[in-house]
Amino acid sequence: MLEIVKPLVLGFLFGWALHKAGLTHYARIVGVYRLRDLTVLRFMLTALVVGAAVIQLGLDAGFAASPTIPSTALLANLVGGVVFGVGMATAGYCPGTIVAEAGEGRLDAWVGGLPGLLVGAVAFGLLQPVIMPTLSRVGALGHVTLAGLLGASPWLVLLVFSQAVVLTLLLVSRLGRSDPQ
Repeated sequence: MLEIVKPLVLGFLFGWALHKAGLTHYARIVGVYRLRDLTVLRFMLTALVVGAAVIQLGLDAGFAASPTIPSTALLANLVGGVVFGVGMATAGYCPGTIVAEAGEGRLDAWVGGLPGLLVGAVAFGLLQPVIMPTLSRVGALGHVTLAGLLGASPWLVLLVFSQAVVLTLLLVSRLGRSDPQ
């Protein structure tokens, strides 16, 4: 039972945090793509760095078990990322923010977002057995991490990733300021 309750509670808390921070609004999501409002980008990249650090601390301290590492298939990941990105850019929502917006009673989430989410999920479920065997063979690396591939300390990889996040945010922030509108 706890296996069901924990993810639901964490999902609720994450959705609540997104809502309270104003990160579920269409204009804020679209603002990322226009390089005019980087709030969502800052939030998500910061969450990645903090989450990775907390997981690594938990592993090192013995408080957490190593998370399950899914198998990496480069072509499948690339295709999935493109489909996700096109859908998010087109809708102005990601799956989490569609549900949060629907929970707020926003009509666009109910009319376009949720049906699109459901159609996409059903389409993936139907197509997955057909396309995944081919996609998952190209660039199949197995259950790997970047630290494992490089033979480096996870903390060193996290440090470099953190620096890349800071540099990315600085660069995108400058690009956003140079927009004349």
